[in-house]
Amino acid sequence: MLIQEKIIQNVKNKCIEDESVSACMMYGSFTKGEGDQYSDVEFYIFIRDQDINHFNSRYWISEVNTADLIFYNEYGTEVVIFSNMIRGEFHFLPESKMEIIKSFKSTGVFPNPESMYVYDSTEQLQPLLEGLGGSGPERMTDKNVNFAFNNFANAWLMGVNVMKRGELARSLEVLTQVQKYILQLIRVKEKTVERWLNSTKNLEADISVQSYHDYVSITAKLRECELKTAYKNALKMVEKLHNNLGAFYMVDIDSDFIKKLYIHLNE
Repeated sequence: MLIQEKIIQNVKNKCIEDESVSACMMYGSFTKGEGDQYSDVEFYIFIRDQDINHFNSRYWISEVNTADLIFYNEYGTEVVIFSNMIRGEFHFLPESKMEIIKSFKSTGVFPNPESMYVYDSTEQLQPLLEGLGGSGPERMTDKNVNFAFNNFANAWLMGVNVMKRGELARSLEVLTQVQKYILQLIRVKEKTVERWLNSTKNLEADISVQSYHDYVSITAKLRECELKTAYKNALKMVEKLHNNLGAFYMVDIDSDFIKKLYIHLNE
């Protein structure tokens, strides 16, 4: 049994014994059959409304497993680094907010909603999880393709401009956004859009060898020559993707615009 599986069982046991807990569900790798020794454990835990104001989440987590660090990240998620170096994410919400689960449908594909179930004393959780089943949102649309192309252009131009100004560190940071939008376009082209929102996950297995090789060419170290090469290669990739996807989708940007970006890079 993996350490994570023991933690998941501990969470379930804690939910059963704690009367203030109404329901609990998991999300992430272990609900998709992808969990391994490096995976996180992630939960939504719903607390009875009358108990939420004096519920001590930090204490609750520490009773699940010994923890070295518990804190809130920038998204308001309670993050834990357990003493065995397993990461966990916990969302504690009042029972009355359980229908937030409906909003998950738009974020991706949930191949096995039953695996997300941990505990429920309300009989509300199971129907909500069942609603997540079936196909995920349609990603291969004109709207999404334009979103990726347009945001690529915006990020690319910003990254090139700050590079020209001499802000190489900032240019390197912006390059990660350029990469993200290119990967979304690659996933549309290769029909692997299930990971649209987390486009680097399992990338080594999800995209073709050639696309992965192309992706390597748009990575860089904090050196001006490498950054310029990465931005140039990124533009080449988008030009190819534009030629390919333009035959199937209504794309806002055109070849003349891409030529202007080339000119701008070389000025």
